[in-house]
Amino acid sequence: MRQGRSLTDALARCPAAVRPGTQALSFHTLRRLGSVEAARQLLAPRRPEPAIENLLLVALALLWLGDAPMYAEHTVVDEAVRAIRKRDARGGGFANAVLRRFLRERETIVAESTAAPRGRFNHPDWWIARLQRDWPDHWQALLAANDAHPPMTLRARDGAAACLEALAAQGLAARAVGAHAVVLERPAPVQDIPGFVAGRVSVQDAAAQIAAPLLLDHPAGAALPPQARVLDACAAPGGKTAHLLERRPDLELLALDADAQRLERVRDNLARLGLTARLQAADARQVAAWNPAGERFDAILLDAPCSASGIVRRHPDVRWLRRDEDITALVRIQAELLDALWPLLKPGGRLVYATCSVFKDEGVHQIDAFLQRRPEALQIEVPGFTGHLLPLPDNGDHGPSAFDGFFYALLSKPA
Repeated sequence: MRQGRSLTDALARCPAAVRPGTQALSFHTLRRLGSVEAARQLLAPRRPEPAIENLLLVALALLWLGDAPMYAEHTVVDEAVRAIRKRDARGGGFANAVLRRFLRERETIVAESTAAPRGRFNHPDWWIARLQRDWPDHWQALLAANDAHPPMTLRARDGAAACLEALAAQGLAARAVGAHAVVLERPAPVQDIPGFVAGRVSVQDAAAQIAAPLLLDHPAGAALPPQARVLDACAAPGGKTAHLLERRPDLELLALDADAQRLERVRDNLARLGLTARLQAADARQVAAWNPAGERFDAILLDAPCSASGIVRRHPDVRWLRRDEDITALVRIQAELLDALWPLLKPGGRLVYATCSVFKDEGVHQIDAFLQRRPEALQIEVPGFTGHLLPLPDNGDHGPSAFDGFFYALLSKPA
């Protein structure tokens, strides 16, 4: 991750037998990275070589004050020292001294390490400042939500009620959060979920499940005709593509993605579910390259590239990989996509713009700017579906929200 690689990609290359444990340790450390980096600097002002430092950070995160211990303290110290000696025979004594000093002075070191915002909230300073500006009443709650363990949510093809019944028969507790969305009380291996292998159930966050019904069901101009032509402009990994086809198998759907490798994931997802679409690797902005005939569409889903600031609880590396200047570049790409795709929408058609972001520059500000450039576009507000959806508990529920952070806008082109 420090070299700029996505943790998701790195974990995919991890041997299967140790991947779950590696992910658990990595996620736990990344959720405390600001704090443990500050602690390491207090304990060892001279920075050790990267492999040793990273092992120390994992150990410090496991020993942190106030956390429910994953392992006994002496086990953490002994295993960290043993791992570091494999990297550097002389590093074991250094690691032992650092970790035992931390245990002796833990309260003082934790207090000093969490004095600055980066250490206190475990997010980069620019990220904290952006949330303070965008959400002055919710910024601390949003930062805290990013460190929660996300629920496992299912998309039930046959409806939530049938899914809940099948889960109960397997002894899996769950609750419905929509007509087709079901949240498991505890995550479970997908092979243990009834209906998954048969393609009746998929794993998809409840917020991501809003895209298909918003595009297909809510009134925005003319109703979609049979065999409607639909464009999924940034389709990978294919969850929303599949959901569209589950709801309307008759769609003539074109799924684009700029990354040919990621497009293979769309193909695999559709194959598991027994669904078909036309797939094409292309940058949606380069319309002449992938649509030389000027085909127009009844509906367009633009799930645009974004900061992923709304799904940090699922991808805790995002906050550390992103830079403030990345947001400016992403906002420009989003605007270019909107401007390139709008002319491809038929009169009376509809476009859904979506980002898994809580930053307003990628949401409401982006759409406000688009409406200034395209005054003929009509924005349709659908309560509970459009606007910024924040990943915060509702109705006194103090557990993690069933919804990731998302933004949706529904746009219509006048007939």
